Amino acid sequence: MALRPSIIEQRGEQMLPVLDALEIERVRRFGECRSFAKGTAIATIGQVSPGLMIILAGNVEVTHVDKSGQRVTIVTHGPGQFLGELAQLAGRPALADATALEPVQALIIPPDRLRALMIAEAELGERIMRALIIRRIGLLETGSGGPIIVGFADNGDVLRLQSFLRRNGQPQQLLNPDTDVEAKALIDRFHVDPGQLPIVLCPSGQLLRNPGEDELARCIGLVGPIDPDRVYDVAVVGAGPAGLAAAVYAASEGLSAIVLDSRGFGGQAGASARIENYLGFPTGITGLALMARAYNQAQKFGAEMAIPDEVSALKAPGGGAAHFVLQLRDGERVTTRSVVVASGARYRRLAVANLHEFESSSVHYWASPLEAKLCAKQDVALVGAGNSAGQAAVYLASQGAKVWMLVRGPSLAATMSRYLVDRIESLPNIEVVTGAQVSGLEGSNGILAAVRWRLAATGQDVRQPIGHLFLFIGADPNTDWLKSSGIALDAKGFVLTGEDAGDRHLLETTQRGVFAIGDVRAKSIKRVAAAVGDGAQVVAALHSYLAETAGDPVTAPTPLAPARSA
Repeated sequence: MALRPSIIEQRGEQMLPVLDALEIERVRRFGECRSFAKGTAIATIGQVSPGLMIILAGNVEVTHVDKSGQRVTIVTHGPGQFLGELAQLAGRPALADATALEPVQALIIPPDRLRALMIAEAELGERIMRALIIRRIGLLETGSGGPIIVGFADNGDVLRLQSFLRRNGQPQQLLNPDTDVEAKALIDRFHVDPGQLPIVLCPSGQLLRNPGEDELARCIGLVGPIDPDRVYDVAVVGAGPAGLAAAVYAASEGLSAIVLDSRGFGGQAGASARIENYLGFPTGITGLALMARAYNQAQKFGAEMAIPDEVSALKAPGGGAAHFVLQLRDGERVTTRSVVVASGARYRRLAVANLHEFESSSVHYWASPLEAKLCAKQDVALVGAGNSAGQAAVYLASQGAKVWMLVRGPSLAATMSRYLVDRIESLPNIEVVTGAQVSGLEGSNGILAAVRWRLAATGQDVRQPIGHLFLFIGADPNTDWLKSSGIALDAKGFVLTGEDAGDRHLLETTQRGVFAIGDVRAKSIKRVAAAVGDGAQVVAALHSYLAETAGDPVTAPTPLAPARSA
């Protein structure tokens, strides 16, 4: 079987562009020249580098250490090429080592100036941005520069950590004690009892024992401390389609914006195996790919990302406070002149007594390549009848699994787009069971062995040996953090806006200066396109509110050239 070509072989010219003398002269105003002696470590994995580096003279070797501990060369950069990937756009730790092979002269462009370059030099900025994205894809393929997880592949906490890193676009490597001698070596080196697995070795060398997502994120530099004295123009709570759209439009129009999310960017849309009815993508796109583009786009315009950072409460101005304050779970706070609530919804759980026993390893709320690999060529059960359920069923079926699609209603037609219904009906390894409700789960030690469901028409109980259960049964609004804010919610917990909130802008809540968009908003249309529309529309309301309350808003640095609005 032929090996799949590497990303460098597939897209080498885009990944490793060479700037000519005139292009270098155009970008000199954004950077500062520095010299490095032979053997100097120009970038180090786990440490924040000074920014994008355009090589003016000399050669730089970019390397990483593979699973076996051997140093491997990724690429060697020469004059006209540049060193960096998406970490340099956001000012985060480097994911590769870089060493001067000889005396090197380079133009260093720090993150804020790099973002200004991309706006002022649009054509050149597009080439650079594309290269940074493709390089990150290459790192994701190899796991280079990311944390090393040591644990068993089917362990629930291993799956949790892998999913978290993947949802945040971070490379990773898994060492399985059953198959990898390197895993055994690390277990012995750090004196770890197999019962304490998984462990995570961060790029900085720090060892974590079965960490939470926040602990892991801080260890790898994904999130850092927030300046408590800075006042943002807008804080966006939630990084799904609505929140990311708001961040893109707010930041591109000069507002200082921070985006907070408790888990990762993309929301429920990021878990979609394939979105085929989103405008402009006739061949379809995975939800994660679409949301990753929006995430990078928001950072390009200067939006600050604080992910994962969970908001626990919102305090309105008053009592001596001039601005809104968001309290975070870790004790930090964000001060802002306005707030956009885009916290979306959380997945509903089945009312089955022992569901929690299998949630870490056998019960899934999205169908990504990680889950598909676990259950390839197996029987799986999928509960749900909406578009997300349909997309997941089609994707899992393409991986060779037999999909038992359990639907409470009499058919799929009432709740699912016709194109998906037609596709499901055409696939021989999807069996749709209507009028069915899960009645029990069987298994031990967190591993699912069988699923039982009851047929409404006959009352009959059906039992199938199934090892993985996928749940796409809707979601409830994620508004618990708003309950002490005084912001009005409807009977189901969704945020009231517009006329329902009184004399307010269409997207404004009962609290002036707080807006709600996307799925968390009452009466919103639960579609990706509708959420993105909310995110774009809310920025006009933000400008109006900020102008009314405090004159011209405090803006981010003015771009050197205007960007054309979409």
